[in-house]
Amino acid sequence: MSEMKFATVGGITLHYRREGTKAGVPLVFINSLGTDLRIWDRLASDFAGRFAVVRYDKRGHGLSDCPPEPYAIGDHSSDLMNLLAYLGLEQVILVGISVGGMIALNLAIRQRERVRALVLSDTAAKIGTADYWNERINAIREKGMDHLAEVILSRWFTPEFSVQRPADYQGYRNMLVRTPVAGYTGTCAAIRDADLRDDVGAIRAKTLVLCGAEDSATPPGLVRGLADALPAGRFELIEKAGHLPCVEQPEAMAAEIDRFLREIP
Repeated sequence: MSEMKFATVGGITLHYRREGTKAGVPLVFINSLGTDLRIWDRLASDFAGRFAVVRYDKRGHGLSDCPPEPYAIGDHSSDLMNLLAYLGLEQVILVGISVGGMIALNLAIRQRERVRALVLSDTAAKIGTADYWNERINAIREKGMDHLAEVILSRWFTPEFSVQRPADYQGYRNMLVRTPVAGYTGTCAAIRDADLRDDVGAIRAKTLVLCGAEDSATPPGLVRGLADALPAGRFELIEKAGHLPCVEQPEAMAAEIDRFLREIP
């Protein structure tokens, strides 16, 4: 079992876990909006036997600091750069979901030599409109995380998830509503303001792009468009999953990632 660890880098204290082997290029997992590093539990355990695995809570989430909002995608990617430098990791394979995928893209644009390969799940170079994100920010500031919890969870998971796994559903609801409001809305602002469409064509790293077949937050057509925009991008669909296939279909997601990683030198 990995233990909780903390690092203060760039003035921000980040919670992280480091597990697995010490050989090879590490896998670095980046979580989504309103979640923490525990969404990767199953995949981390699957890959820790063959890879070094690093997970962390991005700013405003989990046990990491929640600095004043708003944030930019560049703030999030700088946090990760600083953490990688602290850990002495010169090359990594980034595995990011949702806003975690945008953070991975931004880091790959800024430090191309550091990223050996990318796995991007349920994400895009631009997600949503300014009006959409401003409405969500205002609603949560005025009424709290509970107010939109069911709407957000309906995008995270397929309808079957809450019926077949009601305790898990409630647990992930707890994770969401206990996210600090400033951390959540600050990261909403980062997504709102991020537009990486003109830059992703410069990313040469081999990239696996995944999407839950029933994802309504970042629908398959949007995510496929990211794969098409990446010079070395490949798209795969994960059936019976919404926005968080790492939770809903971890076996299928792990199988796709494993197949991809075996192609990386």
